[in-house]
Amino acid sequence: RREPLALINLKKKNEETGEEELASRLDHYKAKATRHIFLIRHSQYNLDGRADKDRTLTPLGREQAELTGHRLASLGLKFDQIIHSSMTRATETTEIISKHLPGVKKISTDLLREGAPIEPDPPVSHWKPEAVQYYEDGARIEAAFRNFIHRADAKQEEDSYEIFVCHANVIRYIVCRALQFPPEGWLRLSLNNGSITHLVIRPNGRVALRTLGDTGFMPPDKITRT
Repeated sequence: RREPLALINLKKKNEETGEEELASRLDHYKAKATRHIFLIRHSQYNLDGRADKDRTLTPLGREQAELTGHRLASLGLKFDQIIHSSMTRATETTEIISKHLPGVKKISTDLLREGAPIEPDPPVSHWKPEAVQYYEDGARIEAAFRNFIHRADAKQEEDSYEIFVCHANVIRYIVCRALQFPPEGWLRLSLNNGSITHLVIRPNGRVALRTLGDTGFMPPDKITRT
C-alpha cells in the first residue's frame, strides 16, 4: 500500500478543469530517496541464563560487538538511527556498537524480539516450538517487517542509513519477505553472531541484498553462530 497510485483518491477531481491531474499528483507521492537497512545479529551470549536478563553477552560476545561497531564506523556512512530489540543480548550489543557511532540515536522496540516467525519448510528435528508460538511471534515479527522494511517516505530528500540490532530468526524472516522469497524457507539461512546483513530499498520499492551475514571483518577465531 505504498505504491503512489494507492495513495491517491482517484475520485477527487481538479476543481478548475474537472479532470484528474494524475501525473502531477503521482509525483507528490513518489519516493525520491533510497533506504539502506543494516541488520545486525546480536553477539554471542550466555546460553545458560534462565531469564532474559541473565542472558548477557559473553566476553567473546563483547569482543564481537566491538568488531562490528568498528566495521560499521569504518564504512564512513552517516547513520540516522539504531533500532534494537529490547532483549538483553541485543541491547548490550547495541550499547557497544553505539560507542563507535557517537551521536546516533538509539530506539528500543519489542517488535524485534526473538521468536518463531513461521513454521519452517523443511522442518528440523532439534527445534519444534509449540504451534501457538508461531501465532504469537509470527504476527509480531510480521508487524516488525511491515513497520520497518519499506520504501522511503515521499518527504525524505536524502538517502538514509539505518541499523537494526536484533536476532537471527527475525533477520532471516525479514530477508525472505523483503526479497519476496517463500518465508517458510527462513531457516535455510545461517547467520553468525555480530554479522551484518545489508538491504537496499530503492524509491520504486525494489529491494536488493548487498550482503548476508557478513563477518569477514572478524578474525576466524572470533566467529561463532550460537
